[in-house]
Amino acid sequence: MTSPLTKSLGLLIAASIATAAASAQAADEEKYEHCFGVAKAGQNDCQTSTHICAGKSTVDRDPHGFISVPAGTCSKIAGGSTSEAPAKK
Repeated sequence: MTSPLTKSLGLLIAASIATAAASAQAADEEKYEHCFGVAKAGQNDCQTSTHICAGKSTVDRDPHGFISVPAGTCSKIAGGSTSEAPAKK
């Protein structure tokens, strides 16, 4: 039979592991940002408002295509923006 102290300790360890995993995932997500308007044709990372797949951008520096860069880098790239350009009407 397991003592209440052992059960409590096990729950505490499980909660600590879950919290650490969530913190690590959040930290990884914070390390990169989308940088719009800098990708070469065919080198964009993911879906945009103008096409549905990575690598489908047809022009260099497409204002709707992005690449993921380390946080803080996009502002240092000429023409880079962390927000997508408004769609043309």
